[in-house]
Amino acid sequence: MNTVKNILKRRGGQVWAVKPTDWVSDALNVMVEKDIGAVLVMDNDILSGIVSERDIARKITYEKRSADSTSVGDIMTDTVYTVDADQTVETARALMTAHRVRHLPVVEGEKVVGVISSRDVVSDIIITQRQTIEFYKDIALDE
Repeated sequence: MNTVKNILKRRGGQVWAVKPTDWVSDALNVMVEKDIGAVLVMDNDILSGIVSERDIARKITYEKRSADSTSVGDIMTDTVYTVDADQTVETARALMTAHRVRHLPVVEGEKVVGVISSRDVVSDIIITQRQTIEFYKDIALDE
C-alpha cells in the first residue's frame, strides 16, 4: 500500500508558510506565486494553522475585510489535522473526508515535511489502480 511519503517523493516536499502576524495579502501572494490552494501558518517552525483560498474568500472577501490590514492569525483555521509521512494514502483520504479538509500537512515526528492535497490523494489512487490493472493484464496474458 502506498504511503504519504510516496506522494511527497513524486510531487516534492516543499513547505510554504507564513507567520500568524503576516497580512492575509502576504499569504495570498505566496499562494499565487507557488500556485497552491493553501499555505501553512507557522510560528518558529511550530504549526499553528492553515489558510486556504476558501478562508480568504469567506473571511476577507465575503465579510468585506481588507487583506492588507487583516492578519493571517485572525482568519486562519487553527484546528489543523496532520498525517504522518509513513501513513497510508487511504488513511490520509479517510482523514480528509472525515474532517472535510482539502489539505493535510505531512509530519515526521514534530517536523512538518510537506503538504498533500485531495488532488494528490486522488491522483495517487488512480496511479495505483492503473498499476494494479496492468499487473493483472500481464498475468492474464501470460497464461
